[in-house]
Amino acid sequence: MANSKPIGLEWRSSTLFIVSTVGIGLFTDLFLYGLVVPILPFMLRDRVGLPEDQIQSHVSALLAAYAGASVLCSPLAGVLADGVPTRQAPFLVGLVALLGATLMLFLGQTVPVLIVARVLQGISAAVVWTIGLALLLDTVGPENLGKTIGSIFGFISIGELAAPVLGGVVYKSAGYAGVFGMGFAILAVDFIMRILLIEKKTAAKWQTSDGESSDNAEQHNRDAPTEGREDGEDGDEQEPLLRKKEEDSYKVPEGQSKVVRSYPILFALKDPRLLTALFLAFNQATLLASFDATIPTEAEELFGFDSLKSGLLFIALVLPYLVFGPIAGWLVDRYGPKPAAVLGFGYLVPVLILLRLARPGGTSAIVIYCALLALCGVGMGVIGSPSIVEASYVVTQYDKANPGFFGEQGPYAQLYGFNSMVFSFGLTVGPVVSGALKDKIGYGNMNAVIAALCLVSASLSVIYIGGKPNFLKKR
Repeated sequence: MANSKPIGLEWRSSTLFIVSTVGIGLFTDLFLYGLVVPILPFMLRDRVGLPEDQIQSHVSALLAAYAGASVLCSPLAGVLADGVPTRQAPFLVGLVALLGATLMLFLGQTVPVLIVARVLQGISAAVVWTIGLALLLDTVGPENLGKTIGSIFGFISIGELAAPVLGGVVYKSAGYAGVFGMGFAILAVDFIMRILLIEKKTAAKWQTSDGESSDNAEQHNRDAPTEGREDGEDGDEQEPLLRKKEEDSYKVPEGQSKVVRSYPILFALKDPRLLTALFLAFNQATLLASFDATIPTEAEELFGFDSLKSGLLFIALVLPYLVFGPIAGWLVDRYGPKPAAVLGFGYLVPVLILLRLARPGGTSAIVIYCALLALCGVGMGVIGSPSIVEASYVVTQYDKANPGFFGEQGPYAQLYGFNSMVFSFGLTVGPVVSGALKDKIGYGNMNAVIAALCLVSASLSVIYIGGKPNFLKKR
């Protein structure tokens, strides 16, 4: 029986089903995170019984508990994932942690219980993002990672941006039961999909010899991304020498410390291309969280919008993201991450500055604000995939140049652990910094500061993403 072919093997191990399962997993994490944010003050007041003057500090503590757990556990999740034979088991463990966290939030009536729940939520986020991205790369390969990430990030951004508003609306009409009932329903769908998932390398055991050959060929292609992605350099008689020199630059010298041997991705973190890619991920998360934190309050101040109307504004931001994310991802796969990173972050600089044009008023003022948000959504779609594709390419070169150094499964889960860490840090910093800047210097100037961060990202992308351009190499 152990060797019998599982029912539905073909569709359960198909690329579409695996990618959909990862997308639902990431969506569930962000959705449940945002769903409870607007009701935390009410939980602390009504169920815990805290006085009014202690609520804000405890809300901040609960948010910090999630962020701290996620940041600290992400690298550990990477080590765990690269040390186990399959990705599915830790992927399920992450969901169990999220289920436990949601139950504790639903039933908890003391501050310590709520803090433990938020810590479990943070641990789940670390595991789900790390394992999920590694599973994506295992499934689609680096040559298709861009458009896959672009599509998924456009989808999960709905959970990140709309969940807080939806949580507030449902709480107002149906109370705690309505909010958590919606959360448990999404968890149930997520659990069923993760249980049904069969990884491609597991499915290969039951494939025919033709299927095995196909899988092996696919794996070979996956391990050998083309050099044409790198800056569009023209081939000439010196190309083999240049390629040999580049491969040597990824070699790990002998005699590395015990820490590096235990956690080998640390050596790759010396690479400026990888550091720049992680910075872009941080900036992307900061932008997402800043929109989440400031759009509802700005809409209330400008137009007197309630939570439902503010939530509808996010449609203007999300729809372009959904449309342009996959297109930009395909272009990243075709032409490399540099053009998308430079143009995407560069494009966002003037667009974010233009948000200062938002003014109080009626329908025309609302249309202008929606149009500006839609322009921002285009930029967010473009910058969705370059960072993770670039980071994956860099660590692939280290893995190829140092066979066995990164372990049997390579360095990818460790990489995505770090990516999850910086992304979570961005989601934490974004609301705090943008909210403080908005109160201090106003909405328009706050967006100008974020635009400056995008300008830095675009400049670093010119220099490092996809390798140094030719005019810098000759210096």
